[in-house]
Amino acid sequence: MWTEEKLNELLTTPSEALIEDMKRIKGDITVLGAGGKMGPTLCVLAKNAIRAAGVQKRVIAVSRGSDPIAIELLQKNGVEFVACDLLDKESLYALEETENVIYMAGKKFGTDGNEWQTWGMNATLPAFVADKFRKSNVVVFSSGNVYPIVPLSHGGCNEEVKPAPVGEYAMSCLARERAFEYAANTYGTKVLIYRLNFAVDLRYGVLFDLANKIQKGEPISLATPAFNLIWQGNANEIALRSLLHTAAPARVLNVTGPETVNIRSAAIELGKHLGREPIFSCEAGNDAYLNDASLSFELFGYPTVSLKTLIRWQAEWILDGGRTLDKPTHFEERKGSY
Repeated sequence: MWTEEKLNELLTTPSEALIEDMKRIKGDITVLGAGGKMGPTLCVLAKNAIRAAGVQKRVIAVSRGSDPIAIELLQKNGVEFVACDLLDKESLYALEETENVIYMAGKKFGTDGNEWQTWGMNATLPAFVADKFRKSNVVVFSSGNVYPIVPLSHGGCNEEVKPAPVGEYAMSCLARERAFEYAANTYGTKVLIYRLNFAVDLRYGVLFDLANKIQKGEPISLATPAFNLIWQGNANEIALRSLLHTAAPARVLNVTGPETVNIRSAAIELGKHLGREPIFSCEAGNDAYLNDASLSFELFGYPTVSLKTLIRWQAEWILDGGRTLDKPTHFEERKGSY
C-alpha cells in the first residue's frame, strides 16, 4: 500500500555514493525555487545525506512558500526555509550567500498569452541570480527541449548537439542557460547546466499522465511516439553530486534514463496493471525530444530504478488513490506551446 510517507522516504534516502560526495562538498547549500515538483525532496535528500555523512552543513530552501505540504516536509526534516519572491530584486539580493547553489526556479505552463512573465522568470531573473551568487558553485536546472526533435533512430542528443529551441518556453530556457554561461565566462562562476528529461515522482510525470488517461478512458496521442525518463530520486542525487562537477566556462550535462521509452508499449504495460485497455489516437510519429545521458552515467552510474519498476509503481500509486500534484507534463507537445 503506497502512502505519501513511503514515497517521500524512497525519494529522500541517500545512496552511499551521495553520502561520500557530501563529505567532499564544501560549505552550505542553497536551493532557489525549492517549492516546485522536485525541490522539497531534493532538499530533504541533501539533509539526510549530510546526517549520514557525519558532517555539518546547512540546507536552505528558498521559495515563495505557496505549498504548505512542501514547507512542512522541509521544516520537519531540518531544512531551513526562507520565504522569498525571487523576482523581487531587493529580496533576492538580501539572501545569504552560500558556497553552493542549486537553481530550480522557472516557469513553463501558462506561457501562451503570458510570454513576458515566462521570459521574466526564465531569462531576466537568472541574470540577477548569476550576479548575486557569482562566487558560488551553481547547478542550473534546464530542459532537454532546448535540443531539436530527432528521429527515433538518432539515439538522442548528446551535450555536443547545438540547441535549437522551438517555442518561447524553450527559447527562454536557453536564455537562462546563457545568463549563467555569461557569469561563468565573466566572473569565473563555476556552473553546471543540468538538462533534464522527465523526472518521475508518481505524483506527476509522463507515466502519471499516461495512467491518468487510461483510467479516464481518454485517448493517448502517438504523435510523439517516445520519451526519456528517470526516477526523481536518481535525478535529485545527480543534481546534488553535480556540485562537485561545476566549471568555468560552464559545463553541460544531460540527465535522464538510458531507455528510449515507447509510448504505446508503456501505456499497454500500465494498462495491464490498471486492468484497463489504453485508447490511442493518430498514427505513431517517427521523431521526438530524446536525449543521450551517457556522460551522466559515466560520472554517476546508471539509475537504480528500472522502467518496469516505475511502471508498476505508477499503477499501484494510482490504484491506491495516491495524490496528484496536478502538473501535467504535456509530453506530447511538439510546437513549444505551453
